[in-house]
Amino acid sequence: MDTKSKIILISGPTASGKSNFALKVAKRVNGEIINADSMQLYKQLNILTARPRKKDQEKIKHHLYGFQNVKRNFSTGQWLKLAKSKIKEIQKRKKVPILVGGTGLYFKSLTEGLVRIPNIPLSFRNKIRFLQKKIGQKKFYQNLIKIDPLVKNTINQNDVQRSVRAFEIKKFTKKSITQWFERTKISFNTDNFIKIYIDFPRQELVNRIKKRVDQMFNQGAILEVKKYNRLKVKKDNSSNKVIGVEEIGKLLKGDLNLAETKERIFIKTRQYAKRQTTWARGQMSSWQKIEPSNLNSTLKKLK
Repeated sequence: MDTKSKIILISGPTASGKSNFALKVAKRVNGEIINADSMQLYKQLNILTARPRKKDQEKIKHHLYGFQNVKRNFSTGQWLKLAKSKIKEIQKRKKVPILVGGTGLYFKSLTEGLVRIPNIPLSFRNKIRFLQKKIGQKKFYQNLIKIDPLVKNTINQNDVQRSVRAFEIKKFTKKSITQWFERTKISFNTDNFIKIYIDFPRQELVNRIKKRVDQMFNQGAILEVKKYNRLKVKKDNSSNKVIGVEEIGKLLKGDLNLAETKERIFIKTRQYAKRQTTWARGQMSSWQKIEPSNLNSTLKKLK
């Protein structure tokens, strides 16, 4: 498989070994790695987000890791703009761009384009957020489906952020978010993408998640959250969604013991991996789904 003009995309659920495989691919094809994970871009959360090790980043050039302050929110549109710029830079150096991460929406924006929706006033958006908090996600989602039936199969009923976004778009523009998606344009030839999804058997992945949780605590996750808490990040900031921030925060307050904290992080991470797998099933049907045992043979095909 000739990779000279290709853009390699590597995804998979959390703890599936994406970063390690991306390193092997980069060595094989003379590539550079670009982060496609919405949590690994935060500067102050290295351990909880399982950011690639410093020594690995020194061996192969890595981009868009640990550059964003946790106090600032960061959108898919901002990521796409930076990612496109990095891809072009890497290609100018006659190297292969390799994007790796677990954020499905980032990959979707790159391969299918990003919705160009008119700016919605903040006051209008806040009214929708207030409504969601007032009536709760279950009822809010039911209301969303009533005003915009087209989103029923594209937005999970528990996805608060996307539900609110779809609601405000429909109310403000009178068009479904799915209709805005249809108007999008992409910047790259879709034939140039090599799309690899690491498809781990469920029980093996659960075992890996368990090990990762223990590893994070051994590496200093508690100290990382202590430092994070000192920054007094606003509650609605995206960085608070990093798994472990809330749980270790409760440990530090004395509301949980260490075993309970680890168990909650494990359960939440397992649930997150399940959501990633569900997303891949619905949104990544064109990707090569490769089991870990077949990764080496896939690697050998790349040149």
